Amino acid sequence: MVKAIPDGYAELTAYLSVDGASEAIAFYTEAFGAKELARSTAPNGKIMHAQIQIGGTIVMLSDELREAGLLGPHSVGGTPVTLYLFVEDVDATFARALRAGAKQQREVQDHFFGDRAGQVLDPFGHRWTIATHIEDVSPDEFEQRAAAHMRKAAG
Repeated sequence: MVKAIPDGYAELTAYLSVDGASEAIAFYTEAFGAKELARSTAPNGKIMHAQIQIGGTIVMLSDELREAGLLGPHSVGGTPVTLYLFVEDVDATFARALRAGAKQQREVQDHFFGDRAGQVLDPFGHRWTIATHIEDVSPDEFEQRAAAHMRKAAG
C-alpha cells in the first residue's frame, strides 16, 4: 500500500529555490553534513529537483525557475524564513558553516529557552539558526525567563 507520507519524510518538508543548486548541495554537504539522495538535471544543466538529507530530515531544492515563479532569496531581496537546524555540537557545526562560506548573523550563545544557538546566512541567501538543545525548560520557567529577557531587551 502506498503511504501518504513517504518513508523518510516529515509532514512538513522545506523546498529551497537557489541560484546555483549544484553549489548549494556542495555547501550543505560541507557545512551541515548533508547527503545527496536524488538529482534531476535539465538539458540546460539546471537542477530541476534534488533531495538532500541533513540528519534525519529531507530537504528538497532546485535551481531558480523564473518561469514557474521559483526564485531564491538573492532574486527577491532576502528571505523572511529561518530554517532551524538541531545538531549534536552547535559550536562545531557553526564553525564548519562559516568555513564553508556562510556569513554570521548572530553569534552562538546560550538562550533562555534552553537552546545554545547561532544564526548564519548561507551563500545562497537562506537563513539558518543552528542549535543544540541544552536544557529542558518548563512552560512556567519559560514564561518567567521570556519576561525577564524582554525587560532586559527593552532597556
